[in-house]
Amino acid sequence: MPEADQSIRDKDFQADLELLETAARQAGELALGFFGQGLETWYKGKGNESPVSEADIAVDRFLADKLTSARPGYGWLSEETADDKARLSRSRVFIVDPIDGTRAFLAGGDEWTISLAVVENGRPVAGSVFCPCRNEMFLARTGGGAWLNGSEIKVSERKEVVGATLTGTHSIVSNTDVVAAGFEKAEILRSLAYRIVMVAAGRIDVGAARGGPSDWDLAAADLLVEEAGGRVMDLSGKALTYNRVRTGHPALIAASTTLIGPVCAVLKDIIR
Repeated sequence: MPEADQSIRDKDFQADLELLETAARQAGELALGFFGQGLETWYKGKGNESPVSEADIAVDRFLADKLTSARPGYGWLSEETADDKARLSRSRVFIVDPIDGTRAFLAGGDEWTISLAVVENGRPVAGSVFCPCRNEMFLARTGGGAWLNGSEIKVSERKEVVGATLTGTHSIVSNTDVVAAGFEKAEILRSLAYRIVMVAAGRIDVGAARGGPSDWDLAAADLLVEEAGGRVMDLSGKALTYNRVRTGHPALIAASTTLIGPVCAVLKDIIR
């Protein structure tokens, strides 16, 4: 790509990132107004296993208005909005989880996040993961590095599975084969986006998830790990692709480029 064209794209990505940051901060303030309150709550999903609250809907509506009015040509995909397949014809799409970790939010936990991304041609190019309770703003754009509250972050430099910290669901981190392989159990975080950005920040060596996550859980955090020097991949070693007809993803791992191969070899038969 000619240097001038790349410079224009970099400016576009930066402008989108600034928009995401502003929207995430404002959405965080809105969500905090509901936090700790008695909220109307219901359940969705095939087994009615996923909670949704009036806070999720309020934040979703705010973000839809804020972001699509600023970029009317972009598509829209959110966990809490009926899927409009018109997004598939757009080269750039907002992919949004208004409150990632609703269970944590409703239980008074502090690790829930607001996860926002712009995806272009199947891959994230700008991403924000904001944890309001911990006042942590994670930001990344393609080619611009990964940042936490203004300081650049990198994945860990650990090269061996033995002693590597692992975050995931209880069924993953407490699995007897996982323990036998030498992983160290890290904090169980109820926001998948936050789980993955802990890898980007180098606070945790490995993040893992069983099959089932959706675009909105992953897109922003995926870019943060990539820009921090790591990878998020499925068990076959492929990078994830976003804004497809089906929004779900298989089991996945996030880690440094050095560690992800050995980790996959250990976990591939455990987290399918």
